[in-house]
Amino acid sequence: MIGEFMSVANLSLFAVTNFPEVCPGDDVAAVIIAGLTAMHERLQDGDLVVVAQKIISKAENRYVYLDEVSVSDQAQELALTVDKPAALVQLILNESAAVIRSCPQALIVEHVQGYIHANAGIDHSNLPDVQQDRERVLLLPEDCNASAAALREQLQNHYGVTVSTLINDSAGRAWRVGTIGFTLGSAGFQPLLDLVGAQDRYGKTLKTTQVAIADELAAAASFLMGQADEGQPVIIIRGARLPHSKSDAKALLRDKTQDLFR
Repeated sequence: MIGEFMSVANLSLFAVTNFPEVCPGDDVAAVIIAGLTAMHERLQDGDLVVVAQKIISKAENRYVYLDEVSVSDQAQELALTVDKPAALVQLILNESAAVIRSCPQALIVEHVQGYIHANAGIDHSNLPDVQQDRERVLLLPEDCNASAAALREQLQNHYGVTVSTLINDSAGRAWRVGTIGFTLGSAGFQPLLDLVGAQDRYGKTLKTTQVAIADELAAAASFLMGQADEGQPVIIIRGARLPHSKSDAKALLRDKTQDLFR
């Protein structure tokens, strides 16, 4: 793994501009291709396509109306603690393997896909109103790694080049203020660089160093995407020289026995 990774001296990122609203059933790959064509761009060998989780969820119709949710006694009780609608709390529980922390306005869970996330990644923002008298929310994709792999295959088939894909989202961190982009799903490259056994510039052997390449790139893309009304949910990263791998974002999940924040 160490020998496969090549250092990068420069990197370029650009957004697919004028991206339309994605609706249930839309072909995200086709929308990306149309956007690149309109910009007189095309994917090149080695490109990384970073896609915001939200447009994948929209295309996969992961919408839920809160008034359609059956609420359990557990959700009712927890809703009082976190000061959130009981129906929303129920959805969070449905999407979670375990509740990690709860307090007013905060519900941190282990998502069924393995990552730790506030509110199981369920979101209200940047959702078009369909029925203004009914509130709906958007769940994460059902399988982010599978969605990334399917998107990669479509893009490669169209352009005839080898690319990688990454689905990102934003989340807070236990030890820092503010949100940052991180990886939910990936395909085509090694998301975690294990440098244990490598030497630093002074010949000292690294004993614990692992680099979350995917999360670093997810954060860079998130900076261009923005968090409000920017409308740039797809970022192309060029020049990363990513090592090819069949691994996916599961490699980034910390084992529970090593998680000091639980």
